[in-house]
Amino acid sequence: MVESNRVEFKKELNDSLEKEVVGFLNYSEGGEIYIGIADNGAVTGVENSDDIQRRIVDRIKNNIYPSTMGLFDVITANMGAKDVVKIIISSGPEKPYYIKKYGMSPNGCLIRVGTTVQQMTMEMIDSLYSKRIRNSLGKLLSPRQDLTFKQLKIYYEENGYDLNDKFLSNLELYTEEGKFNYAAYLLADENGISMKVAKYSGVDKVDLIENAEFGYCSLIKATENTLNKLDIENVTKTEITSTVRKEKRLVDPTALREAVINAIIHNDYSNGIPPVFEIFSDRFVITSSGGLPQELSQEEFFEGISAPRNKELMRVFKDVKLVEQLGSGVQRILKIYDKSIFKFSPNFLKVSFPIKNVGDNVGEKTIKLNKTQKNILSLIKQNNYITQAEISIKLNKTTRTIERNMKKLQEENIIVRVGSDAAGYWKIV
Repeated sequence: MVESNRVEFKKELNDSLEKEVVGFLNYSEGGEIYIGIADNGAVTGVENSDDIQRRIVDRIKNNIYPSTMGLFDVITANMGAKDVVKIIISSGPEKPYYIKKYGMSPNGCLIRVGTTVQQMTMEMIDSLYSKRIRNSLGKLLSPRQDLTFKQLKIYYEENGYDLNDKFLSNLELYTEEGKFNYAAYLLADENGISMKVAKYSGVDKVDLIENAEFGYCSLIKATENTLNKLDIENVTKTEITSTVRKEKRLVDPTALREAVINAIIHNDYSNGIPPVFEIFSDRFVITSSGGLPQELSQEEFFEGISAPRNKELMRVFKDVKLVEQLGSGVQRILKIYDKSIFKFSPNFLKVSFPIKNVGDNVGEKTIKLNKTQKNILSLIKQNNYITQAEISIKLNKTTRTIERNMKKLQEENIIVRVGSDAAGYWKIV
């Protein structure tokens, strides 16, 4: 590994963190910072990665303005048997970002240039500020102010969050004037937004068979209902043997899920047009409004560069585990499908998944399981409420090894988690 315009190494967490983060937020492509790798690329690792992650999140949240929530991700990666902390940073939609204690000045406003961060000139700062997006969900006023959030609170509690009186404020659901913003409207128990799943008998829109509607509720609940409906329509044939799993669906389920969630998170709701999902005899089509998010080029889009249009939604979807990692969705789709399934226009982004014919071997996926993964499946069959810690003890493996293998099983849609981390159970798909 080497440093580049999008990659920065740090042997240890130091005082320059905020400068590097601001530099990537103001850079058109975002970037990644690795803590535990020296400048020459040697992996030195870190001790107590959990504590370092907590400190990083706290510093980015509190020391940088405008709000960075939904624009960064902090994870632990294992490299050469050593833990490294990885910070993934999106290009921000409200440039210029700056270090609070220096204000919107050259000392506070920095940008990535090659492998360094440089101070912006006042001309650059003024230009970016004049272009700052003013129609973001956080700044748009909700058409209703009598909003409630029982559904949203349930999702957070199921994911282990202890909620307090500042819950809505922490999610940035208020405008600067203290009124509910449009992000709050989308996440509220009741709203006027509905997403449609239309099913046709042929290859065009002449013969409509079904027009299911999911909405007028929290966008999280509407998303789950839409995903469930499409999963039912995405017929599957599965065979599991002692060594491999063979599955064939009309459309790859992982790619379909990523495309649906991307469409919902990055849709331009300011024009009142929600995403649309259509099923034809030969394809599944997902259409979102607003074109490419934040005017990314197509090349940057396909590279997985993250620039969320709706950072408030991104933050919530990550909290409730509908999104795993920034910038991962498009890359997962491209592992299975060609770029040609994406169609771009100034106002819309369309993804069209071709349906596999019966008997067609194209897209059939054979997944080889290692011994640990087979043993994990065996234990889940015996007790689907078993915890990862219990599996670790029974198999005499480290918790990290079990987590890594179960994550792989989830990514391949072999197992899914039903319910919360605390009270839920494992299901073998």
